[in-house]
Amino acid sequence: MEHAPAWLTSSLIYLSAAVLVVPLSKALGLGSIIGYLAAGIAIGPWGLGLVSSVEDVLHFAEFGVVLMLFLVGLELEPARLWNLRRPIFGWGSAQVLVCAGVLFAVGYLGGASWRVALVAALGLALSSTAIALQVFGERNLLPTASGQAGFSILLFQDVAAIPILALLPLLAGAGADAHEAMSGAARALEAAKIVGVIAGIVLGGRLLLRPVLRWIARSNTPEIFTAAALLLVVAIAALMQFVGLSMALGAFLAGVLLAESEYRRELETDIEPFKGLLLGLFFIAVGMSIDFGVLMAQPGLMALVVFGFLALKFVVIYTLAKAMGVPYQQRPVFTLLLAQGGEFAFVVFQAAGPDVLPPGVASFLIGAVALSMLISPLLLVAIDKFLLPRYNLSAGPQLEEISEQQDPKVLICGFGRYGQIVGRMLLSQRIDVTVLDHNPDTVQGLREFGFRVFYGDATRLDLLRTAGAGSALSIVVAVDDIDQSLEIVDLVREHFPQAKLVARARNVSHLYQLLDRKVEFIERELFESSLRSARSVLEVLGWPAHEARESAMAFRRRNLKLMHQSYPHYKDRAKLIAVAKEGRQQFEEQMAREREERQQRSGADWDRRDD
Repeated sequence: MEHAPAWLTSSLIYLSAAVLVVPLSKALGLGSIIGYLAAGIAIGPWGLGLVSSVEDVLHFAEFGVVLMLFLVGLELEPARLWNLRRPIFGWGSAQVLVCAGVLFAVGYLGGASWRVALVAALGLALSSTAIALQVFGERNLLPTASGQAGFSILLFQDVAAIPILALLPLLAGAGADAHEAMSGAARALEAAKIVGVIAGIVLGGRLLLRPVLRWIARSNTPEIFTAAALLLVVAIAALMQFVGLSMALGAFLAGVLLAESEYRRELETDIEPFKGLLLGLFFIAVGMSIDFGVLMAQPGLMALVVFGFLALKFVVIYTLAKAMGVPYQQRPVFTLLLAQGGEFAFVVFQAAGPDVLPPGVASFLIGAVALSMLISPLLLVAIDKFLLPRYNLSAGPQLEEISEQQDPKVLICGFGRYGQIVGRMLLSQRIDVTVLDHNPDTVQGLREFGFRVFYGDATRLDLLRTAGAGSALSIVVAVDDIDQSLEIVDLVREHFPQAKLVARARNVSHLYQLLDRKVEFIERELFESSLRSARSVLEVLGWPAHEARESAMAFRRRNLKLMHQSYPHYKDRAKLIAVAKEGRQQFEEQMAREREERQQRSGADWDRRDD
């Protein structure tokens, strides 16, 4: 019996580890990145020992970062990138230089030689593009101030990696013989190659890529277009690697040049699956690369270095975030994602060579970076659960709770998008309204626009009394949180029975729970607007306006009827599903009859026109 090829065995190991560990990690609320790192540790040399060639896997998996930067570039048109030039080169250079300066000073004063301290500081100043952009994307933070600032700094770090790598031979040459140093002519040739490759990518992207992609698309062979998309990224990465530049930077540049292309979305769709798989493999390789032998040999020193450089970078980057105007709610996540070590530090420490970094020191620093990349997602979970809730309350505008007794006709609990529409309509009719909201930012912002809004938690009985719930004719419950909404309804039902409740339902389940509490006036927050949008679509498709309106109203009536039929059974899932299926079938049959009647009427109209 023949043995399975090595690539097949390796694929089986990597995919099995990812499929088993990552869903478990996400189920525990730890996120996918921790799952990939844990899978790498489990199958690596210090786990089950199923994989030993860690460096080969890491080099291959780094292509996931390249694909990610290409996709990021596709989202940035050249004009938008030009608008980001100041944060990229201004804040980006500030982050790298200040972090490197602080780390160098600490390392040099701690007894390291100036060469070791400088290379260590430059490598540790860099952040993980893969983890940071992955987290920014998962949390939809890229369009926000922190996402844009983080992306700008990460992009500058990719640019800064070029002079950092160019500096390493100079540091080695400072202690080597003269003949080992690169000659001036050789340096000029290297610079010319770099300029030529970048110019070729820019000109080729402008003049050749679109016609070539158009020609390939005309073949109507989807798999060849996918192959062409991958070939494009691989070719540009190879060119950048040939001249010693960052492959990720070249891929990003190619993405920017194609951002205005008509094939942008198709390129994204084709490359996205490969990016996800390779990024996962990259994180697995990082987990495998953690040298627990170095960690166990000097655990105290390793802990001091890891938490020391994380703390120093945290202070510098948080200060920088404040100066950049990043909103205070976003600063902890932004700071942590940039404080961790980065994958490019592996390249810097490995490229330094024994003349600059002794092998033991390089292995120690690589372990510290990998450990920081493992710890950071765990710290992110801790920030989400323990820091951000308190941070949002303490760092925001400090407002006093409502204290003056109010006597309104209507009390509105919650003044977000939904509550504001209700309140503005009532205020336009000069109806006396008191508004209670627990978000200090919302309260302060609305006060600036002249709204009479009070700060307070509507789930507290004492604040409801002060806000005038005892005299209000109607209380509108418009808070976002379903549990808080039900708690307010229970309080009003028990203590303020004179007030008619008008409640916002986030979904059908919420609506059923409000019906359990005998709330008479309930509105599903998206139902009416969604119906109106569907009606508009019918009109766009050529339906007469009155027929589109009749169809929407018929759908509304039947949907409400089905909802009330299902309500008595909503706690019995099997019965609920049976009632819903039966009602939906009846509904579809009725709609089919109405469509047939409408087509017959339409045909009769044409017959009369012919007469």
